[in-house]
Amino acid sequence: MLSGYKSYVGGTMNKKRIKANVKGIVQGVCYRHFTNRTANSYGLGGYVRNCCDGSVEVVAEGEDRELKNLIADLNRGPWSARVDDVEVEWEEYTGNYNHFTVRF
Repeated sequence: MLSGYKSYVGGTMNKKRIKANVKGIVQGVCYRHFTNRTANSYGLGGYVRNCCDGSVEVVAEGEDRELKNLIADLNRGPWSARVDDVEVEWEEYTGNYNHFTVRF
């Protein structure tokens, strides 16, 4: 029974994926760098990129708790940004990302 518990804790049961769209003054203000540094500090995988409409897209995978921490940080952003809205979609964990990067 204990080995099943270990499998649950160490497996992917607590892992999720988010896709977030961040709106406001979030381009040209080091928002991608902030997000990259923050996501890596939480041990998340995924990417951040600028969108043509002036928003920023964030896709991140990892532990549920760490994703919630990232979402709180996305709402705050770096001091130079003004975040008006963060839309978050929760999705199933895919395991497609080994580390977090900035996409251009």
